[in-house]
Amino acid sequence: MLSNAVKSTYDAILKSELQLAMGCTEPIAIAYAAAILGDALGVIPKKISAGFSGNIIKNVKSVIVPATGGRHGIEAAIAAGLVSARPDLRLEVLTVLSPEDEDKIDLLLSECKIEISKLSTGCTFELLLVGEAMGRTASVRISGAHTNVTEVTRDGVDLTANYASPAPITKEGEALDMSLLSVESIVEYASKADLAEVKPYLLRQVEMNMAIAREGITGKWGAEIGKIILSLGDDVPRRARAYAAAGSDARMSGCEKPVCIISGSGNQGITASVPVAIYAEAMGKSEDELLRALVVSDLVTVHQKTGIGTLSAYCGAISAGVGAGAGICYLHGGRFREVAHTIVNAVAILSGTICDGAKPSCAAKIAMAVEAGIMGFEMWRAGSQFLGGDGIVEKGVENTIKNVGRLAKDGMSDTDREIIEIMLGI
Repeated sequence: MLSNAVKSTYDAILKSELQLAMGCTEPIAIAYAAAILGDALGVIPKKISAGFSGNIIKNVKSVIVPATGGRHGIEAAIAAGLVSARPDLRLEVLTVLSPEDEDKIDLLLSECKIEISKLSTGCTFELLLVGEAMGRTASVRISGAHTNVTEVTRDGVDLTANYASPAPITKEGEALDMSLLSVESIVEYASKADLAEVKPYLLRQVEMNMAIAREGITGKWGAEIGKIILSLGDDVPRRARAYAAAGSDARMSGCEKPVCIISGSGNQGITASVPVAIYAEAMGKSEDELLRALVVSDLVTVHQKTGIGTLSAYCGAISAGVGAGAGICYLHGGRFREVAHTIVNAVAILSGTICDGAKPSCAAKIAMAVEAGIMGFEMWRAGSQFLGGDGIVEKGVENTIKNVGRLAKDGMSDTDREIIEIMLGI
């Protein structure tokens, strides 16, 4: 029986997770922090000391920042956020920029000295900007998640309350209890709950993520992974992989179309939604059936990521690909038992794929993640499965998901450090 606490919590999780962002979320988080810095200081800083956890540096290094004329990297993200000067827009902070602002970004980069360092706080997601101008100093710290503003000061005065977003809560005012997430409850919620509260968020997810996927297919973006896959054939599984990859092709190369993120990631938001939408259309499913399958995909993705953390050496697209496989299984009539088998099968295929930053090759990883999700589903449909004791697979879907979190968060911590040092040339 679905309890009110679970229903309310799952509603709140979806509403808090399915947010809009333009561009890769790590550079956009930096731009958001820079916009806050400029607003708190009251003037464009002449000097900025910028510190970042290694995972943020990893994810900003190679990706193009939207609305900057093709620039990439930390400096471009900081300059774009300062020129935007709209911290109220959060992860859509760069949507107000126009081509005319590119000259302002150039001028700011030439006049503002930006010093970059690596933070060693133990937090995988942390950034700190300290700006100086006209004898004044301001600082901004974001920690734990892309919009979690934990510190804003100006000349020693605490201004955090002016910028910090309230923590997500349930309709009853309770803090989100992520321990309530389970595959069985997720499937029951998707099947039985009134989705009226979350329907606008889910429809927006499909609309926006399909739009950038179509842009990736029709435009010339990145390594054109989506186009390459589609050139080899146009069956439904191939189309699901191609369009999901194409969304990343466009997004990683600076496309200015917004996406609906999940687990703090646009790539994961695309991966969790586009394949499910492709299958639902091909199968002639109703809007309600699509949305309920999308709930399964989204919440299974979040469930896996809860144990992994915001950023790690584990490619988050894999979690979203597993989620997509679960959603596709649901569209075909699978419920808890079938979805659980799909998840376990898919997890066993690609777990351990590394994250070496945001870049064009993310599209190829997304294609493979979706392939793993679909393979997990097709194995179930063929009566085949991986069994407990096969590697990290353990009897019971929750035990296997727990093992993935342990692998990614604890087991791959040394891998994460090595990846970052390789990317930084250390």
